[in-house]
Amino acid sequence: MHPRIENHFALAPAAIKAMMTLETAIAASGLDNTLIGLIKLRASQINGCAYCIHMHVEHLRQAGETEMRLHLLSAWREAPVYSERERAVLAWTEALTLLPQNGAADEDYAPIATQFSPEEQVNLTLAIGAINAWNRLQVGFRIRPVVSEGQHAA
Repeated sequence: MHPRIENHFALAPAAIKAMMTLETAIAASGLDNTLIGLIKLRASQINGCAYCIHMHVEHLRQAGETEMRLHLLSAWREAPVYSERERAVLAWTEALTLLPQNGAADEDYAPIATQFSPEEQVNLTLAIGAINAWNRLQVGFRIRPVVSEGQHAA
């Protein structure tokens, strides 16, 4: 698989700069970095974005996330290693990433409404929207992750 467009970020510098400004604002919002990382990784898993999965796994590892929690993320509903706040965020991430299938159902919104302030809810929703936009760029243009030599298939 080859990229459909080489250096796609360079072709829309103003829009990419705006996306980076959004990322900076989300990071400065006071939300826990682990929550933001879990949003990014879970949405990327759902969207099949290998580039973003690779990047966010590495970021979470560097931040001290455990291998067990990384491995169990795709089955978070059955895994006992996530807090109620994390579960609320993961349910909301899935609801908004799969918006056409479920329309952001009340049962997915209720946990986030009880666990987070309205301001936090808006920032979490912006984080979910942002990673979905990044996923669409990377998947749409077939951008593959850069992996080290030891990570390639045999």
